[in-house]
Amino acid sequence: MNHLTPARRGGLVRSGRPVLRRALCGAALLAALGFTGCASAPTPADYAQEQPTLDLRQYFNGPLTAHGIFTDRAGKVVKRFTVKLVGTWQGEKGVLEEDFVYSDGSTQRRVWRLTHLGGGRYTGEADDVLGQATGVSAGNSLNWHYTLKLPVDGTVYEVQFNDWMYLMDGHTLLNKAVMSKFGFTLGEVTLSFHKP
Repeated sequence: MNHLTPARRGGLVRSGRPVLRRALCGAALLAALGFTGCASAPTPADYAQEQPTLDLRQYFNGPLTAHGIFTDRAGKVVKRFTVKLVGTWQGEKGVLEEDFVYSDGSTQRRVWRLTHLGGGRYTGEADDVLGQATGVSAGNSLNWHYTLKLPVDGTVYEVQFNDWMYLMDGHTLLNKAVMSKFGFTLGEVTLSFHKP
């Protein structure tokens, strides 16, 4: 025991406190990252009890307007846009026409051909969408996945979209989409839809 006394007097404990503090902070950080890493991604079932219930056949029926922004990976707004939409449904089949006007003056048109499969499941096709989009709704939410053929400077890139929509009330629907390529996030699109 006597051989520890000089060490206590000599400042080893003082210099050890920051080391101990750093070690504890590091352990806390690793624990926090561990908890975050274990958290599962949300699913539509997580929102099954949320109201009002989102039914695409009801909400995307008739004229709508949307305002949106595209942000890059750093969170900087790189483009703003407005969208005029008109949706029409006949039974389980729907058509959603979207006309975009971007802040740089450019325009774009997309026409979705939608199918309600029952049980809150939807599919969609559009000329600039690769294959088929798939979506699942529950409660006030819809999770929509698709690959968009995105033209940039004469080259067409296939970009994956993971869309989440949330119906706030009978008039307002919020949409947040993450764009990715090879699993890397490229940016996000945020939209607010308004139904008169």
